[in-house]
Amino acid sequence: MFAFSNEKNNERKITNIEIFFEGEDNLFITHETVSKLLIQNQGTVKNKPKETLDLNLLESALNSNPMIKSAQVFVSVDGDLTAEIKQKKPIARVRSSESFYIDEEGGYMPLSTNYTARVPIVTGKVTKDNLKTVFKMAQKITNDDFLLKHVTQIHQNDDNRISLRLRQVGFEVFVGDLNNLDRKINNLKAFYKKATKDKILNNYSKVNLQFDSQVVCTKS
Repeated sequence: MFAFSNEKNNERKITNIEIFFEGEDNLFITHETVSKLLIQNQGTVKNKPKETLDLNLLESALNSNPMIKSAQVFVSVDGDLTAEIKQKKPIARVRSSESFYIDEEGGYMPLSTNYTARVPIVTGKVTKDNLKTVFKMAQKITNDDFLLKHVTQIHQNDDNRISLRLRQVGFEVFVGDLNNLDRKINNLKAFYKKATKDKILNNYSKVNLQFDSQVVCTKS
């Protein structure tokens, strides 16, 4: 009886395809694109017997898409095929000789025609093979409320030293290398708070964080 029931189940045809995106509402990849990926790798999925579908192949096809962090595909007893998609999350956008996102794991993520993320812009000498330093800076910004609110741009010089641009002020923040980054950012916060109180934020063209216990400012 079980063998007969199992055989009947395998012969059931795919009657419906459902695609779910986990987490955020903003879609960098569309339902239509996911459907096309499924079809490209298995032909027309609908009305296929369940037993002829290679779910591992479908998952591999989805996971190979550079917008997708992870994907799971499964089929219900009733013949519904479900794809659960987790998108990559961008934390910075590179704008140099080529344009792309850096995702939350420090990897490459292409730009999307469907949605543009509001993340800091990365400029300067940056390539897909040279993301380690800007990723560390972008991570720090993502995890710090002050930086997340104020930083609009990360610039990487030829020697991999970092400078920042902040919202609504004219000066450049020179971070240098990322050694002692926490202390440097704490110094920046202390300077910003005092300069805001004294109403002198716009008196400077450069704020240098390279020195151990002080912030060195260049006047405009």
